[in-house]
Amino acid sequence: MDGKGQRQHEPRSHRRDERDDARADGRHHDKPRYDKPGSDKPRYDKPQRAEPGSDGYRTGAPRAEREHDRREDGRHEHKSHEYKNHGHKSREHKRHDYAKQDKSQRGAGTAWGAQARSDVDEFADRPSKGFDEKEQRLNETRLYGINACRETFKHRRDDVVKLYLDEATAPKFADVMKHLAKTRKAYHVVGEEELERIAGSQHHGGVVMVVRKKPVADIFAYLARQKKQRDCLLALDGVGNPHNLGAIMRSCAHFGVSGIVMTEAGLLQSGAAARTAEGGMEHVEGISTARLTDALQACRQAGYTIITTSSHGGESLYASKLPAKVVVVFGEEMDGVSKAVASRADIGVQIPGSGLVESLNVSVAASLILGEWYRQQL
Repeated sequence: MDGKGQRQHEPRSHRRDERDDARADGRHHDKPRYDKPGSDKPRYDKPQRAEPGSDGYRTGAPRAEREHDRREDGRHEHKSHEYKNHGHKSREHKRHDYAKQDKSQRGAGTAWGAQARSDVDEFADRPSKGFDEKEQRLNETRLYGINACRETFKHRRDDVVKLYLDEATAPKFADVMKHLAKTRKAYHVVGEEELERIAGSQHHGGVVMVVRKKPVADIFAYLARQKKQRDCLLALDGVGNPHNLGAIMRSCAHFGVSGIVMTEAGLLQSGAAARTAEGGMEHVEGISTARLTDALQACRQAGYTIITTSSHGGESLYASKLPAKVVVVFGEEMDGVSKAVASRADIGVQIPGSGLVESLNVSVAASLILGEWYRQQL
C-alpha cells in the first residue's frame, strides 16, 4: 500500500503476506481504511485487536475481519440481490416462499404421497387481500362417515375443500386423494385422536371431509321452478336433533322425496346429520322459510295437499288416499305440530299401532308415511 491507503496492483498472495505480517506485529488496525482513493473520510476505524482473555476481546471479531478482507480482495460472492443481508433469506421471506410453493411439493415422501400440513398454516396459501376467513368457514361444513363422504365426492367433487383420514381408511379414498392432488387441494393422513378432534365426534368412521355447503333455496324459489306433477315435501316444525334429521333424510332419499322445508335448513348439512343419512343428504334439497305457516300457505296455493300426523286422532294412514303432490308436516316429539301449523292441514292421519307407547320417533313415523305415499304412487 502507498501512504494514502490506496492499494497498488500487486499479486494477491503478496497482499495476503503483507496483511499477515501486519497482524503479527500489531499494525493491522492502526491505519484507517478509505472508501475510495483520495477520500479523506475513513470507512471505519476499528479498535486494535485485544488479547484473548482481556476486557476488550471480542470473540466475533476474527470472523468480521475475514469477511472484510474477502470484500477487499474481491473474493466476496453475493448469492442473490433479491434478498437483503447478502443472500440470506429472512424468516418473512421464507414464509412467503412456502406460501407460493406448489402444495404437491410440500411434505413429499410422507404416507400416500400426502403433504400433511398442520392446521396452523391451513390458510397460508389463501389470498390475504379481500379474504374473509369467517365468511369462508360459514360456507363450509365438515362431513364424516365413509358413505356420506363418498356420496358427496361422487356428486360434488369440485366442492371438496380438504380431506382428513386415518391410515386404515386411506386405501378406500385413493381416488379422492388423487383428485385432490391433481386439483392442488390438501389431504392429511392423521392419527385417531387428531381425527376425533377435527370431526368433533368419535363416530367419524376414519374420514372427515371439508366441503362447501349446498345452496339453500327458499320455498318461493323452489315452487317457482317446480313443474312436476308428482312431488312430496317434508315440513319440520321444531325438529332439530341431527340424528333425527339424518334418519329423515335417509328415508327421503329412499322414497324419492324432493326436499325438506325448515326455518333452519342449514342444520341438514351438519356432520352428524350427514353421517346418519349415509349419503342421503346429497339427494334431498334443504328449503328455507322464515315462517312455516307462510310456507304451507304458499304450497297450498301451488297445488300441494298439506298432511299432518297425530298419535291421538285422525284417519288411519293405511285407509287414507294420499295425493300425488303433498307436504307432510312433522313436529317435535314432545309437543308435536304447533296449533298454528296444524290449523293449515288438509288431511290428518294417524299411524295405527298397539297403543303400548304414546308415539313413534319422528324419523320412524316419517319413514312409514313416506313409504305409504310412495306405494300409492306406483
